[in-house]
Amino acid sequence: MTSSAPPSGRNGLTYRDAGVDIDAGDALVEEIKPLARSTVRAGTDAALGGFGAFFDLKGAGFRDPILVASTDGVGTKLLIAIELGDYTTIGIDLVAMSVNDVVVQGASPLFFLDYYATSKLDVAAAKQVIAGIAEGCRDAECALIGGETAEMPGLYRRGDFDLAGFAVGAVERDQIVDGRSVAEGDVIIGMASSGVHSNGYSLVRKVVEHARVDYRQPAPFEPSVLLGRALLRPTRIYVRSCLALHRERLVKALAHVTGGGIIDNLPRVLPEGHSAQLDARRWPLPPVFGWLQRAGGIPLGDLLRTFNCGIGMAAVVAATNADRVLSVLRSTGESAWEIGRIVRRPGESVVDIDHAEDAWRD
Repeated sequence: MTSSAPPSGRNGLTYRDAGVDIDAGDALVEEIKPLARSTVRAGTDAALGGFGAFFDLKGAGFRDPILVASTDGVGTKLLIAIELGDYTTIGIDLVAMSVNDVVVQGASPLFFLDYYATSKLDVAAAKQVIAGIAEGCRDAECALIGGETAEMPGLYRRGDFDLAGFAVGAVERDQIVDGRSVAEGDVIIGMASSGVHSNGYSLVRKVVEHARVDYRQPAPFEPSVLLGRALLRPTRIYVRSCLALHRERLVKALAHVTGGGIIDNLPRVLPEGHSAQLDARRWPLPPVFGWLQRAGGIPLGDLLRTFNCGIGMAAVVAATNADRVLSVLRSTGESAWEIGRIVRRPGESVVDIDHAEDAWRD
């Protein structure tokens, strides 16, 4: 029988020998405490280090609240960030994907938690990611109250990591937005996306590979910016603008346009027997999507069901309120357009987009 000597002549193995550095994890917690404190809001002190985090709904001013929760990740957009070694914006994406889902119900995002898993913790890189998460939380007016960092050598390759985010919001019971009041003739308002956001990146990366371009080269659709930086542009957070609409009771339904595009997401908030008729001439297709379509030969139907195609959030409002809604959105910094109407149609809700071939042709 043979035996192996313990590493470095010691008497036994340590957790560090197995690839997990507890001290690095503790150092990261100390580094990010000021970031968490920068997100403090009514109802929490956003302190880190306990086993669980408290939130005081009464302290946040709610009378009869319903909680709304959402969780999401960033997907393979992470691979572009890892390749470039640029982690400054990916945390904003993580927050955006969940808080935008919460606000469409009429809820104010209250707090956020993150999960960061990697092969070996790089404190500097992780701090960049969490600084982005804190920035996203400040934009969404929610508190970063906790999270988990896990080193899992053997499960992740060296240098790889993954993220998950969890947002919880609240809405007064009598102010829930659920689309039940949507009616024929209502107007659909589209809010501009900031780019690809965080969906469809497996196809994006395939197009980049097919076109034989490099992430460190100027973007073919935006030569003043490197391709990787253009593709890492973070998901827009619509919380302030949507809450402004909620406060004035101007919105009947909201749809966060994520995977599946506006084709699949808008029907989720429409009552049975109601569909959406959109006109592609009413909003511009951002250049990144035109380039992806041309460089990858992507059929229009696939483009529309994979990407947001320039609309990151859609609101359904009464026709008499359309001008007021556009004014409120523009006052909050959104680019927004009236892009279609609700029509009566038997059966399941669908979205029809007219004139896309002509409007988005070069």
